[in-house]
Amino acid sequence: MNITVNEELLAYIDPLTPDELNALERSLLAEGCRDALVLWGEVLVDGHNRYGLCRKHGIPFNTLQNTSFKSLDDVHLWMIDQHLGRRSVSDFQRGVLALRKKDILGARRQVPHGEGAMPSGDAPELAQPAEPLTSREALAKVARISSNTITQIEKIQKTAAPELVAAIKSGTISINAAATVASLPLEAQVAAVAG
Repeated sequence: MNITVNEELLAYIDPLTPDELNALERSLLAEGCRDALVLWGEVLVDGHNRYGLCRKHGIPFNTLQNTSFKSLDDVHLWMIDQHLGRRSVSDFQRGVLALRKKDILGARRQVPHGEGAMPSGDAPELAQPAEPLTSREALAKVARISSNTITQIEKIQKTAAPELVAAIKSGTISINAAATVASLPLEAQVAAVAG
């Protein structure tokens, strides 16, 4: 079986922390790969870490074709929903994922369906349109965080220095504090993170 790792899909969701990756490796070595890797044609959609570790250690794995994907947007929406359903995802990550979902659904209203067709070259069918996320409350509900936190994450995404975003992801600084720091000039943001 030929499995292709798409670098865009690999980078679409934040990577596991070293501790999480080590725990996954221990689990795979002790119990094998219990969950099937999800494919779209030959493209790996879910299970990148499991795939890499299984190949490294020669652990057998199963695959599952998701035939509901009609476009790359469908793949992205599925990935977002999968990660929003996990308990280990931080509030910041939840907000970022909900905002990505909003952008995809908003773009779908403006762009004809069928773009980004299945890699096999088959003629795509129209994907079922999902409800747009037009309010902060709807975004907050999807992300299971407050609408105020969604507003703060939007501000951070627009104005925060990369160092500030990294500090949020590592848990060094809270979303609330980061939203305040994000209103400072970039040099001041970097200094605040270093302090």
